[in-house]
Amino acid sequence: MVIAIPFIGALVIALAHGAPRLRQLAGWLAAAAFLAGVLGQVGPVLEGQGRGQLLWEIVPGLRIAFRVEPLGLLFALIAATLWPVAMLYANRYMDAMGYKHLGRFFACYALAIGSAAGVAFADNLLTLFVFYEVLSLSTYPLVTHTGTENARRGGKTYLLYLLGSSICFLLVAMLWTWDAAGTLDFRAGGVLAGKVDAQWLPLLAGLFVFGIGKAAVMPMHRWLPAAMVAPAPVSALLHAVAVVKAGVFAVLKVAVYIFGADLLTQTGAGIWLSWFAAYTIVAASLVAMTRDDLKARLAYSTISQLSYVVLGAMVATPLAIIGAAMQVAVHAFAKITLFFGAGAIQVAHGFSRVSQLDGLGRHMPYTFGAFTVGTLSIVGLPLFGGMWAKWYLIAGSLQAHQWVLVAALLLSSLLNIVYLLAIPFRAFFLKPAPGVAGIEGVDEAPWPLLAAMLLTASACVVLFFFPGPLHRLAAMLVEA
Repeated sequence: MVIAIPFIGALVIALAHGAPRLRQLAGWLAAAAFLAGVLGQVGPVLEGQGRGQLLWEIVPGLRIAFRVEPLGLLFALIAATLWPVAMLYANRYMDAMGYKHLGRFFACYALAIGSAAGVAFADNLLTLFVFYEVLSLSTYPLVTHTGTENARRGGKTYLLYLLGSSICFLLVAMLWTWDAAGTLDFRAGGVLAGKVDAQWLPLLAGLFVFGIGKAAVMPMHRWLPAAMVAPAPVSALLHAVAVVKAGVFAVLKVAVYIFGADLLTQTGAGIWLSWFAAYTIVAASLVAMTRDDLKARLAYSTISQLSYVVLGAMVATPLAIIGAAMQVAVHAFAKITLFFGAGAIQVAHGFSRVSQLDGLGRHMPYTFGAFTVGTLSIVGLPLFGGMWAKWYLIAGSLQAHQWVLVAALLLSSLLNIVYLLAIPFRAFFLKPAPGVAGIEGVDEAPWPLLAAMLLTASACVVLFFFPGPLHRLAAMLVEA
């Protein structure tokens, strides 16, 4: 029922498309019920009693089934917590920007959350694959919502990369796993030990990582900048709540429950992929420095920071796995804050380029204050939650004696300062740009947009001082 709630909400929202108040009420009720349902799973998981459910056994051994375990619960909690905040933001943003067809928009929004929940609670690779594909299809109308030629072109790139990679690589990896292990179930310690020759394990790991295109490891990353043609609430959903998090979650789940951390560390099967991730971290940061379009800069920033999770999953030392799991959460709150800020700037003043933001911080102090908090969390400085993920990832890389990976993570922090922290610096300290000179006094976006930003920015600080629950779920992966 927890997984079904967003799908039921999507149906009601679609039926109420002509009644805005009823549509919004349905959205809020679905978001609240989903959050309550996910929170209800926390107690059993912490007590080591995660629930399971068989939905459909297609043939013996191939099942659509669900199970609540620590990593899936962590991902579901992110989606459940951020959905109401995103609803608060999206309702006002879409109205302010004059978008039409909002029934379809919010129905697809709910479908995306439901698909993410299916991915989170999947008990095997087949179930994950099914909901992974539903997630791709349900977000396509969101990417192309504006209906422009540019949006349609971006949507084609989006589907080509995501569906192409999953069919050509991920499906092949699943068939190989089924043939070798006789099962697709997720099991503590993995299912491949002694089933696949060690010399072939790196290839199988590569099929999984590049087949999970939503993880955006280069060169499977181009769909993500192409999707920036979507409205800001969609970008926030793609980059923080559902799509990219489903990708790196799937990579981490495969590492822990299909390969097993012991197998990856003993054979070194994932090290070459951790180097690919390190390259993506640095290369995407360098590209981000060249982008003047604010959303494009944030998109390449996301590509870089997603590979933190892939790096930790493939290094597979205990501390690296904890860091990867924590990165899934702390990055979500920081990055959604930045995309909320980009949308708020567009609503309030119509600016979308970094070069237009000089001096704007004096007129939007709360927006750029929240943007600064999100940026500092991504950089990984103390007092912000992002520090813990980076701390554990560096410590985990040191456990594996991978000094180049440590250097890549540290260099990434410096580059984050250059291309992200420079934005609020320009807004607060440089002379106003010509288009800003005529603005008088404080002129923020409407309060729902501001409230959403302040909530997610506050979470970045709370996660620094109270990382215990997050760390406990992440540490349970290592214990398992």
